[in-house]
Amino acid sequence: MNKLPDLEAWAIFAKVVETGSFARAATALSLSQATVSKAITRLEARTQMMLLHRTSRRMSLTASGQAALERASRILEEGIAVEAEAAEQSSTLRGLIRVSAPMSFGIARLAPLLPDFMQAHREVALDVQFNDAQVDLVAERFDLALRIAKLDDSSLLARRLCGVRILLVGSPAYFERYGRPQHPRDLAQHQALHYAYSRSGMAWRFQHAQQGEFTQIMQAHLHTNNADGLMPALLAGLGVALQPEFLVWQDLQSGALTSAMDDWQVEPIALYIVTPPGRSRPARVQALIAYLTDKLVKAPWASGAV
Repeated sequence: MNKLPDLEAWAIFAKVVETGSFARAATALSLSQATVSKAITRLEARTQMMLLHRTSRRMSLTASGQAALERASRILEEGIAVEAEAAEQSSTLRGLIRVSAPMSFGIARLAPLLPDFMQAHREVALDVQFNDAQVDLVAERFDLALRIAKLDDSSLLARRLCGVRILLVGSPAYFERYGRPQHPRDLAQHQALHYAYSRSGMAWRFQHAQQGEFTQIMQAHLHTNNADGLMPALLAGLGVALQPEFLVWQDLQSGALTSAMDDWQVEPIALYIVTPPGRSRPARVQALIAYLTDKLVKAPWASGAV
């Protein structure tokens, strides 16, 4: 494999020509004069060409040095520009933020929060991807993700925002027709509507403060990979489902849905903001994290905000 080009040395060469001497280039670059001299020597050894005529009194370009100068100057200019741009974006609210969020939560709860942030930060662009499957933040270059889960140990940095209760819900008409379950075993006689990405699959697991744990295996009459897809069937009285409180909160308030077996708890999960490894994040990403944290921990469906 070919060696990487010695970009630092080419930038030093361009600065030497620009300033007219090794000493002035060293001062401009905050390097020692020996470091500057060695960089030029490396280039001449690598290219097997003399780039500069050097005497005790003066320095001048060779024909080969003149031919290389334009590209070397471009390397120096591009390096300065990219560092300046990166530094500016790290301290000002400008540039792109890529966000991943679960489909139902993202559309119902995240999307309505975005306009205020966008109006406050006109030079920030948002690329928001809704996906119930967990994406690889590093491989797909996401700046942050919202996840509703019981997080496994990982290299990602995670901040818990609040708990999210999973409730057993159905319509009043459904419970009037089929009866209201009092114990998980009663669910064997009920019509199940199932979310495909549930951690426990069709084994609906519950825990009771006095009675302990109980698992009921269900047969799904509707199986979807998005929790919103269960809502029309729920509201039509066609079954019961385990749904996150953020999704059914308004229907519970209106009475369109009602919860059952409230003394039996599903394994707790929480809402997290997760970011790739590394603590250094641009100011625009920090600002969005702070904004979402402030809004989401205050949500009426949030449980046990931290």
